[in-house]
Amino acid sequence: MHEEKGDVAGRADEGPGPQKRYDEDAAWAEELLEHLRPTGRDLRRVVAWLAHTVRATVCVLDADGTLLAGDRVPLDDALLTDVVTGRISAAAVEDREHHVRLVAIGHPNPLPTGAGVLAVARTTPFDRRAAEIVTHTAGILELLLKERELTTAGHRLRRVTADLRLAVLQLLMVEETVSARRVAAGLWPGLLDTDTARVYVVEGSPTERDRLAEECLDLTEGQALVVRCPAMDGHVIVVSPAPSAQERLRSLVHGRPRTFLGASVQQSLARTATAYGQAISALAVAHFRPDQAAVYAERTHPERLMDPARLRDWSAEVLRPLDTLAHHTRAELLATTRLGLEFTAVNAAKVLGVSRNTVRARMDRVEALLGADFSDLTVRAAAHLALNTQAAQTSYDRDGTTPRPPDAGRLGDLLAGGALVTWAQDLLGRLDEDGRDLRGTLRAWIAAGANAERAAQELGVHAQTVREHVRGAEPVLERRLLASGTDLYEVVLAHLAVGDLAAPALRRDNRGQPDASVHG
Repeated sequence: MHEEKGDVAGRADEGPGPQKRYDEDAAWAEELLEHLRPTGRDLRRVVAWLAHTVRATVCVLDADGTLLAGDRVPLDDALLTDVVTGRISAAAVEDREHHVRLVAIGHPNPLPTGAGVLAVARTTPFDRRAAEIVTHTAGILELLLKERELTTAGHRLRRVTADLRLAVLQLLMVEETVSARRVAAGLWPGLLDTDTARVYVVEGSPTERDRLAEECLDLTEGQALVVRCPAMDGHVIVVSPAPSAQERLRSLVHGRPRTFLGASVQQSLARTATAYGQAISALAVAHFRPDQAAVYAERTHPERLMDPARLRDWSAEVLRPLDTLAHHTRAELLATTRLGLEFTAVNAAKVLGVSRNTVRARMDRVEALLGADFSDLTVRAAAHLALNTQAAQTSYDRDGTTPRPPDAGRLGDLLAGGALVTWAQDLLGRLDEDGRDLRGTLRAWIAAGANAERAAQELGVHAQTVREHVRGAEPVLERRLLASGTDLYEVVLAHLAVGDLAAPALRRDNRGQPDASVHG
């Protein structure tokens, strides 16, 4: 019996039996595999688990020796280089205080950009269990590093693609259609092989914009240029020649809270900037529509009620000082000024991909050439009308030899047509039903250059009252007024047509103040 007890004691000293070792191995292997679940894929968590499981100091270094996770382990530089460069795949070193294992992650050569090294340091020697755990953990870490690199590459690709889309849009905005087609052809063959397209602006929450842009891409099936607007955080711009795009985008916003769609009419690609302004104008109307969508053509616009020939002649006369400029310079100045009048100088700069000072300098030059003062809202409205009329024309008087039509420069006569006056009376007449004298406040605010403080002094009220009245007029007129742009200029033209405000004189002598400020 004594010997049997000795034999039993001796067998116990040999360590755990096969079943127990199997159970322990299964336990740590199961824990390690948990880190491959979608919710558990975190490099730092795996390193922390390994450090706890084998009671060691653990770190992961990239190919340059930069710490990716864990606590840095003192390592021999030459040995580390051998592992990183692939001369050896693993190494074990020890001194009086530490036992260190190095395992390469991401071999064989050539090294992928996600390669690295797992370093594990213990105060006790590595037993079989600890060595196996380190080896298997290295495999898991390699998978996670590859996934990280693929994710990073995907983000980088999407960012580059988004930048290219924006670049194409910016080229279209300044009428560089040939260059836009050339840039687009490499990634989206055939997308701009068309003469005309519509511009859509989808508005949603800034926090939801990325998802909204992806949905626009999916809905249009590659038949549209989809751009996250660089100026407005909640806007996605879509340029598409496909007739089906409108209904598909309408379905996107229908019934979706705080999401709206504005669409331009079909325009030539060279008039993309004009189409963009139309889409923004339609977007303002969409805010008041039950289906949350609107098309620019669905609303009566003052220029459509003017005599077309006289409007063209007047616009050509107003812009004649720019006709002798080089074609690309003229196109650049006109496109910049068109956007600068539609939006703030800051936002126009973002859309065009230039600096705010560049936008202001170009507008200053146009202002000086036209002899205009863009701080005057009536002047801005008149210039906006001329610029958008000009954008529809395919030619202009480059050499200055075309005879000038009689009375072409008189805006007052252009605004005196019966249909236009009736439209203006009906539009502004909506305000008369409000007991707060919204119409009087709006007239004073426009005369003050959209400055609430100056208008308040003129009316003898508080500036906040002026702002509230202007804001209150927006749903009545179905137009955004506090933001500069087409909506506001149409209301200004209505005031001019009914005689509530005097028509401005463009092309007047302004040589004494060539650097007049431009409102942004």
